[in-house]
Amino acid sequence: MRVWSLLAAAIALSACSSSSTGPVTGTPPPTPTNLVGTSLDAAIALTWDDNAFLASPSNFQNYRVFSTSYSWTTNYLAGQCGTTWLLEGTTVSPEFIVGALTNGVSRCFAVSAMSVGQAESPRSTPHNDTPRPDARNIVVWTGTADPTLSGFRFWKDANADGQVQNNELGLIVPGAGPDADFSIERNNLTDSLFLQPRRKDVLLAIYNNFAPVADLTSIDLAPSPSTPPPNGYSTAIAELLPNVGYVFQVPGPSGSVLYGAVRPTHVGDRFVILAWSFQTDPDNPELRTVRSAATHALP
Repeated sequence: MRVWSLLAAAIALSACSSSSTGPVTGTPPPTPTNLVGTSLDAAIALTWDDNAFLASPSNFQNYRVFSTSYSWTTNYLAGQCGTTWLLEGTTVSPEFIVGALTNGVSRCFAVSAMSVGQAESPRSTPHNDTPRPDARNIVVWTGTADPTLSGFRFWKDANADGQVQNNELGLIVPGAGPDADFSIERNNLTDSLFLQPRRKDVLLAIYNNFAPVADLTSIDLAPSPSTPPPNGYSTAIAELLPNVGYVFQVPGPSGSVLYGAVRPTHVGDRFVILAWSFQTDPDNPELRTVRSAATHALP
């Protein structure tokens, strides 16, 4: 990561402002490569290789970040980007957070590099991503410790309006009740806690075969429904381990499915502390935090 002083940054911005209407001179930097994104709450974090700067630091001015719509049909990964690209902003570092997005609405992103002579590179290979709501440090009790607080529901459409409001997300409910996507149970014989899928058609998959994940955002894509065991979906219980990722497939509107992820940060004797994320876009597996708006439209 490069460190630019405030003075250098000011000079660069001044040069950009004064020369943006002048003639284009010199050679454009190389096209930025390996653009990737992390799905956040109402935002997307983008990173890419710093190859445009490294190729010629004296010729490099900044990166330009663009976005457009993203459309798809039955095959999410076979969608395509729109044709009307908007400039999201510029940065001198190979990273950028696009904010003020609508959860559950996919967009395409691309990055170009600008030279000090205002020669612009071609745009990078586009990357599509979808923001989704999340929360951290949620306490859920075991069924033996407090059965009224032992269940979790990713989303319940309480007013049946097809919209995902914040007060309908991440609900702590009775574990044995009809509203729970899963409950936290205790095995007294093994002195361990486990996750129990609850509602009809709720399925559970272990992310990355019980290997710990560094953060909630490390759970990027939900496993495919066709993934075989041990990482595939089932109604079987799963032992709760700290920092392991668990992905749930839950019933969505009109026969669709919705995906949610859980990462426990503490597994005790009577309760767990966990972080969760939930993709409000039906059939969209992107799960890969920034605070959200009050309402997230469900298309």
